[in-house]
Amino acid sequence: MEPAAAWGRPCEFELANSWTIEEPGVDEVWAPAAGLPTEYASIDIFPDIWSFQPCVPSSSNVDGGQVVYSSYAAATTITEKAAAPPPSQDSLDADLLHDMETEILSNNPIRVFEEATRKFEVDMDMVKMKIHRYPPSIQCIDNEWYTVPTVVAIGPYHHGKSQLKQAEKVKHVASYHCIKNSGRSVQEMYQAVVNVVLEIDARRLYDEDVMEGIGDDKFLPMMFFDACFLVMYMLNVSRKPCDALLRNFLESHEYDIIHDTMLLENQIPWPVVDVVMKYTPVALAEFVTIWKHGRLQDRIVAKVPTIVLDSSFKPPHLLGLLRFYIVGRRRTRSRDEVRELEKMKSIAISVSAIELTEMGISLRANETTELADMSLTEEWIYFAKLSMAPLSLNDSRASLLVNMAAHELCTVPDFWDDDEAGDEDSAVCSYLLLLCMMMNREDDVQHLRASGVLEGGAGLSNRQALDFFTGLQTLRIGRCYGCVMAQIESYRMARPLRIKVYAFVYNNWKAIVAVGSVLRAARLVSVQVKNKCERSVARMDTEEVKDK
Repeated sequence: MEPAAAWGRPCEFELANSWTIEEPGVDEVWAPAAGLPTEYASIDIFPDIWSFQPCVPSSSNVDGGQVVYSSYAAATTITEKAAAPPPSQDSLDADLLHDMETEILSNNPIRVFEEATRKFEVDMDMVKMKIHRYPPSIQCIDNEWYTVPTVVAIGPYHHGKSQLKQAEKVKHVASYHCIKNSGRSVQEMYQAVVNVVLEIDARRLYDEDVMEGIGDDKFLPMMFFDACFLVMYMLNVSRKPCDALLRNFLESHEYDIIHDTMLLENQIPWPVVDVVMKYTPVALAEFVTIWKHGRLQDRIVAKVPTIVLDSSFKPPHLLGLLRFYIVGRRRTRSRDEVRELEKMKSIAISVSAIELTEMGISLRANETTELADMSLTEEWIYFAKLSMAPLSLNDSRASLLVNMAAHELCTVPDFWDDDEAGDEDSAVCSYLLLLCMMMNREDDVQHLRASGVLEGGAGLSNRQALDFFTGLQTLRIGRCYGCVMAQIESYRMARPLRIKVYAFVYNNWKAIVAVGSVLRAARLVSVQVKNKCERSVARMDTEEVKDK
């Protein structure tokens, strides 16, 4: 049975051919927004398929003890209007200034500033949970692939775009199967989503200017559909039973869905997803384990240990959840490392990958593959080793890294605040900046590939990789990056002569080998000449003795 045909009338499902539902009385008809203001009491949640608008049957007859209705209220029709071009930033600023001037002139001036301050403080208190827009350092990257969804819109920022409308129909199907798997009623699940949206004040988590044009009659169904879609997506990734047709869509668009669901501006609050998972459970640890494995590296492992979830971590959204486990948890810093970190605030250093090698610092890929795991350790033979997570760079991974960095920039105002930020809170920015610092030319990229830090054959050429990383120079300096830079500077200051000797040998080893070969050959010739002379002298002495 097609999903659309399974709904006999608005708000009801036919989960199997044998399941029938009795018609409620007029006074029992359910409205999803019961208890909300009257303008929210009628919500069209499945356009052209079903409606949450209370309706009364126009006629009925009795057949076999069951009530059969011949007609129902038609589903609401959505009329699309051409979207007006967005106002320019200058016009928005002018309107804001005009509104403030009017407010100041017509009211108590200090009250206006007090209210603006209060709103600002509330926004700052919610900064870790908000669904942020891209910061300027990310907006300046001239590539929409890193910021615009290609298949599915999650949340209001990209909702309604023409290229994403096919997925809106798929969301209806995903919602149907999500509710069907739960065994609960649509009314119960939808009302649970509404309750959470109101409880966390989800509208406040989005950009105020965007939300002004979206009423609850659109926002609440949007939250429900998107949460159900994400839950079914996670079930499919976890290899749990899923409708065959829905699975075909999810897997045929897997690359794009992974990309879209990891965009900073394409998120919904995690509590909304979490409440749907209470009805349609997802093995979250298994999902995170499968999703994380090989996400930044091309690796195939027969058995991957299941990740242990941190119950104290409260993710803001799906991107925040997966970033948390990709980054990993860094060990506690030693006192020496803390002192080194303090130095970073007063030093400036930049070295390429080849220059590091000239200093006697070798590059190595670490075993943990966690982005926060980067450090410089001394070794007796190679002088020192800089280890960091390996990366197989392609378009999808580049987008993921950019969006995880954007999340850090938006949710952590000060990376260096010991009370508010840890090493992990800026680990992606640190990782990207460290790679950016080491790349000045394509030879540096090739050197990183040879060291195993950049794994080859992943999709981006040396030139593309260089362009990608050099475009991220405006990221803020993270704590892990600062610690590594301080360690490199301390290493360089403590071994100036050794570094110069090693650099000379490293850069001139071919000439040194050539000269050594010449000297060795000359020595060999001299030895041969010497031996020949000695033999000649010996013969002459022998002949003289015979003559006597």
